[in-house]
Amino acid sequence: MGLVFQNPDDQLFCPTVADEVAFGPRNMGVTDPELKARIEQALQAVDMAGFDERSAHHLSFGQRKRVATATVISMQPEIWAFDEPSANVDFKTNRMLSEFIDSLDRTVIIVTQDLYFAAETCDRLVIVQSGAVRADGSTRYILEQPELLQKHDLGFGHHCKICEKFRTTG
Repeated sequence: MGLVFQNPDDQLFCPTVADEVAFGPRNMGVTDPELKARIEQALQAVDMAGFDERSAHHLSFGQRKRVATATVISMQPEIWAFDEPSANVDFKTNRMLSEFIDSLDRTVIIVTQDLYFAAETCDRLVIVQSGAVRADGSTRYILEQPELLQKHDLGFGHHCKICEKFRTTG
């Protein structure tokens, strides 16, 4: 299982971007040339090719988030987990993460309060509040219920634009 933290600074600690991406596979026994190929593939997947020798700590927040994602890509997990992937990122990073998540042919768990991001990337939504499941269903089913979302502080009732989109697209 691979986890991409909400705050990439909680995940990144190596001197260079390449070291960050290589850390997991190297500790699992992956060696050159496969290690080098994984680094290149992972950085390319998040549009960070050419940043290999840069320090992750000197990159923008969105770039660090993409590097954090690359660290998990290089591990080739069967299950992915993202904690608030769209939090505090620029439009480019948000798009890249959304498209990347859509491209995964794996189990993906996303923890988010961003209904727009959830609507774009999730087939199923589970509302958890106070440690208990409050609702579970298809994205369309959940987002067509503005009262449910408002009750759990996730929407704006009848004025929620994302909910309106689902109510009018049938």
